[in-house]
Amino acid sequence: MATQASEIKVVVEAPRPTARRLTITVPAERVERTRQETTRRLAQQVRVRGFRRGKVPAQILERQYGAVIQQETIERVMRDAYREALEREDLHPITQGEVEKVDYEPGADLTFDIAFEVQPEVRLERLGGFRVERPAVEVTEEEVDRVVERLREQQAVWHPVEDGTALAGDLVTVEITPLEGEAAGQPRGYQIVLGEGHAVPDVEDAIRTLRPGEEGEFTVRTAEGAKTEGASGMTQRVRIKVREVRRPELPALDDEFAKSVGDFSGLEELRERIRQDLTREAEREAEREVRHRLMDQILAANPVDVPEAMVNRYLDDLLRPGRGADPERVAQMREIARPGAEQALKRMLVVARVAEMEGLHATEEEVESRIQEIASRQGRSPEEVRTRLQKTGQLAALEQEITEDKVFEYLKSLSTIE
Repeated sequence: MATQASEIKVVVEAPRPTARRLTITVPAERVERTRQETTRRLAQQVRVRGFRRGKVPAQILERQYGAVIQQETIERVMRDAYREALEREDLHPITQGEVEKVDYEPGADLTFDIAFEVQPEVRLERLGGFRVERPAVEVTEEEVDRVVERLREQQAVWHPVEDGTALAGDLVTVEITPLEGEAAGQPRGYQIVLGEGHAVPDVEDAIRTLRPGEEGEFTVRTAEGAKTEGASGMTQRVRIKVREVRRPELPALDDEFAKSVGDFSGLEELRERIRQDLTREAEREAEREVRHRLMDQILAANPVDVPEAMVNRYLDDLLRPGRGADPERVAQMREIARPGAEQALKRMLVVARVAEMEGLHATEEEVESRIQEIASRQGRSPEEVRTRLQKTGQLAALEQEITEDKVFEYLKSLSTIE
């Protein structure tokens, strides 16, 4: 049983709202007790000539393994004292503790500093009384027309063009061979739909001058050069061969076309379904914008500090560069994404805090109801949908989505949405 003399002393500092530094002092008596235990354990493990295992005198072990014993003693003392300090001070680190300083002499107290980050304390003093304007929801006939045209393009029949050059919208199969640089003489094949930005403008212009089977040499501006108007010295000499040109024939815009893309009686029913889908998406987008504007005001009224460790973990999950990725480019991407990551985390922290304060977490019944909705929409059984969500790890995301919906309905009730 620990005596008063063996109790550790803990001083807690908060250099930042989400950072803590502990100065922990362990009494000499406790350090010595741990050293003796370490020595006894070592005696059971090592062999020393002239002594049976476990019977090696402590002074001999100290003489031969003193440095090892001291290092292990210090590590055990610090580990146990750190765990005890966290429990006593009710601290919950979100990062590994980083030892910043160790002060120890044999026979004296051991003192060390250890720093870590903690989950931020979210204090919400004002959640309502804001005014938010909801974006207007309007679907135009032009938007419906664009969707219809995309459906027609998906139903297009592609016919070979035997004579004549390619036009915008044609699918061309080409072979491009660099005539300069490391890749000189190495042809590569491409399929390009002209006019859709699949290739740099100079390459598309060159393709338009060739008939199927023809080839030519051209000086083209590279993709890097195309980014800067008037750039010089960023061109390349290439050989381009057009192997095939195919031109789409779109189906007639009539009732038969509507029937071919789904269970529709005719073109008007197809257009009405498209209009309804676009309206639902516009309403969802308007709701997302309302939530975004409302959260901006809540965060302005209730500043939230996000630990650096949380931001870094979020960026690690968001950006997963492949092997061999340029470290400088990855660092640039992280810096570009950092403000958005911080804002997303602040939003998550506020939602979690409100859900906790108001008891708005998703219930089992609500999750089950949402699963049944998904199953009905997809024509599957609820058991099948639940199994798929569990296997893909999306069940937790569904619960979070329901919780967030409930939180924002509550937050909106406290403000004016115009």
